[in-house]
Amino acid sequence: MRTARTTRTTGPLAAVLRTETRLFLREPGSLFWILVFPATLLTILGLIPSFRQDDPALGGRSVIDLYVPVAVLLGMIMAGLQAMPPVLTGYRERGILRRMSATPVRPSALLTAQIVLHGTASAGSALLAMAVGRTAFGVRLPEHALGYLLALVLAIACVLALGATICALSRTTKASAAVGSVAYLVMMFTAGVWVPVQTMPDLLRRVVETTPFGAASQALNQAASGNWPGWAHLGVMLLWTVALGAAATRLFRWE
Repeated sequence: MRTARTTRTTGPLAAVLRTETRLFLREPGSLFWILVFPATLLTILGLIPSFRQDDPALGGRSVIDLYVPVAVLLGMIMAGLQAMPPVLTGYRERGILRRMSATPVRPSALLTAQIVLHGTASAGSALLAMAVGRTAFGVRLPEHALGYLLALVLAIACVLALGATICALSRTTKASAAVGSVAYLVMMFTAGVWVPVQTMPDLLRRVVETTPFGAASQALNQAASGNWPGWAHLGVMLLWTVALGAAATRLFRWE
């Protein structure tokens, strides 16, 4: 009775969002990998003395300056490719989505709640990474705040669309974990986790810039330096978001 009364009072989406938030907060593993790990990795890299030295080859910036946008993207990748797909696929595999379709709470409310929840976690991870970079290593905050915010929003939308597509293509939780892991490794490389995109050879960098996170890394780095993100990079992220969103919508099944 209490659940039904709450749902009628606050609306199905609000009730589902509140419930999913509680469940998410009970998963310390997801919280660690999304919120803590990127900032921790940034801290470890920042303790390397050579990474804190300005390099003329990098436009007078240090390696740690380049790794702040990478840490920002890493939190998104964790949320969209490692955390969200197993949850939604598990709900479908256990028949939860099918049972929800017979109640006032539609399955689409659950999907929306997951997108809002993991998008918010991605934004929180980004703020934490920037705070660590600023306070611990003196990395300047983004000089073009509006451009940085636009690139950040597009990157979050893109990774969530990719995560939704993985959910749509995967029939089981094990399949979504396997596909998500492959996509995770590829996206980590293109985001510049192992080698910053800006330091890649020209041909490899041009190829990487056609991927969602290669373009995102460049756009965030440009905005951090005080420039408006390249329209080509913003366009790549937008195209990927639209294409993946359309694919997820078309292929997603509630049962």
